[in-house]
Amino acid sequence: MNLTPSAEQAAFAAGLHNLLRASGVPAAADAWAAGDHGPGRRLWSSLAEAGVTGLAVPARWGGQGAEPADLVVAAEQLGRHAVPGPAAESLAAVPTLLAALDEPGRWLPALADGSLLGTLAAPPWLPYALDADAADVVLLAGRGLAGLARAGAGHRSLDRTRRLFEVAPAGTPQPCPAIDRALNLGALVCAAQLLGAGRALLDAATEHARTRTQFGGPIGRFQAVRHRLADVAVDLEFARPLLHAAAVTVSARDVSAAKVACAGAANRAARVALQVHGAIGYTQELGLGRWLTKVKALSLSWGTPADHRARVLAELAKGDAWT
Repeated sequence: MNLTPSAEQAAFAAGLHNLLRASGVPAAADAWAAGDHGPGRRLWSSLAEAGVTGLAVPARWGGQGAEPADLVVAAEQLGRHAVPGPAAESLAAVPTLLAALDEPGRWLPALADGSLLGTLAAPPWLPYALDADAADVVLLAGRGLAGLARAGAGHRSLDRTRRLFEVAPAGTPQPCPAIDRALNLGALVCAAQLLGAGRALLDAATEHARTRTQFGGPIGRFQAVRHRLADVAVDLEFARPLLHAAAVTVSARDVSAAKVACAGAANRAARVALQVHGAIGYTQELGLGRWLTKVKALSLSWGTPADHRARVLAELAKGDAWT
């Protein structure tokens, strides 16, 4: 089992990092938060040109039919740059469900080329559909059934770029054997976003520790600061193998272990980044809040840490050995 990205995946990640760094993500995120989805949709079109939006779409419908490990590589960069929009939904769960439902050719080619954005609700993990006002297709899944849905009332998230919508069935749901895999892939992508956001917070805190001076030198020279940053780096690196192992198996146990580890590491990165920056970390001008609030929101999405710890325990109770 390979627990690190391949050379090709590393190059893919570097290319996405450079693309997103040059794409004006902060401005697109601000517009998305204000209800203007145009800049964000153009950003998603750029991701489509890079092959991101078609990773989980079967090749017969214009996608790459890529492995979950490739989804993880892409999603980590989306988290690192705090890209707005329903990433776990549109990149992973929705194409998996649509491929198992009737008329997949109606939706999947447009999903692959980035002209269509998808989202879903899947109680209890996902009681609301993220950004249904920006999505072209909304699904509702649960109890072995899945189908199209229509959005109702919207609710603000603590992350201002996220809006959560109540949904109701828009037709007759169909039996769908792909629901479990779709939910596992969604949680896996969410975990990868958390890992990327944690990396961004660590980078920001490290840079601030180098450049912020106090008592005649950079604050990074103090052991209390260095040790906190080192602890975050260790947590992130310990979470990474769990994430890539889950991308190989896509099993309930491994996905839940990865989600718990990535959420824990990202939340620690958020706390330390705020501590290192001090009061300035709370200001909107600095922009650190884009990751602080996203980490909190993603930690609670696609299953809370308590949900995933309970699932790991349940899987272990079955007597399966770790592999």
